[in-house]
Amino acid sequence: MVSVWVTGSADGIGRETAATLVAQGHRVVLHARDEARAGQALAAVPGAAGVLVGDLASLARTRELAAAAEPFDVVVHNAGLGGRLPERTVTEDGLELLFQVNVLAPYLLTALMPRPRRLVYLTSGLEAQGVADLDDLQHERGPWDGMQAYSDSKLLDVALAFAVARRWPDVLSNAVDPGWIRTKLGGPNATDDLPTGADTQVWLATSDEPAATVTGRYFKWREDLRANPAAYDVDVQDRLLDACAEITGVKLT
Repeated sequence: MVSVWVTGSADGIGRETAATLVAQGHRVVLHARDEARAGQALAAVPGAAGVLVGDLASLARTRELAAAAEPFDVVVHNAGLGGRLPERTVTEDGLELLFQVNVLAPYLLTALMPRPRRLVYLTSGLEAQGVADLDDLQHERGPWDGMQAYSDSKLLDVALAFAVARRWPDVLSNAVDPGWIRTKLGGPNATDDLPTGADTQVWLATSDEPAATVTGRYFKWREDLRANPAAYDVDVQDRLLDACAEITGVKLT
């Protein structure tokens, strides 16, 4: 049995991941952005050990989440927003919403929480279309393109996973493209079902197979693939960590 925290587990792939882990006999803590969704999450995954509540669109709430978190064997950074935002949106912290939720929140949680044995960061196949523009992380220049901002954030998630793998050799840190899954984010026309979308995260969280006990890799459906070349660029990784540290005031050590 391992202890696992799955962010964004009130619905979709996160909830399926949590439910599968519970069914396998693991200790699972859920996460929801508010109390109403926390209740829904616990009702949907009744075997969960509890739920942590906090809005990842707020730096203060994300810090509180990290402070409330117990040491876990595994953390699955599943929470994220899609790219269907019609205009650039700024949070209470004055930060672009997609970047804050999809990239900055998992960075901050990683930096502040007790170090787990395994980390899984959810990305998307659209990371292949992402651009690692470290001088415009929050899309302040040019016209707004929500899908491009989403793709960029998913590329940065892979870079974050690889950076952590390099900085923390005692932790297995990997990125997962779950596929195009029929969820609220994926939409009704998506080609893949929820169990498929959750399987690789569950495998990386729990398996002792040699193929699963690796680090700094990019997976889809348990297959070790090559990510966007920018994600492997050590300069990109380090500049991303430096930018996140400057914005949050918290350095990943």
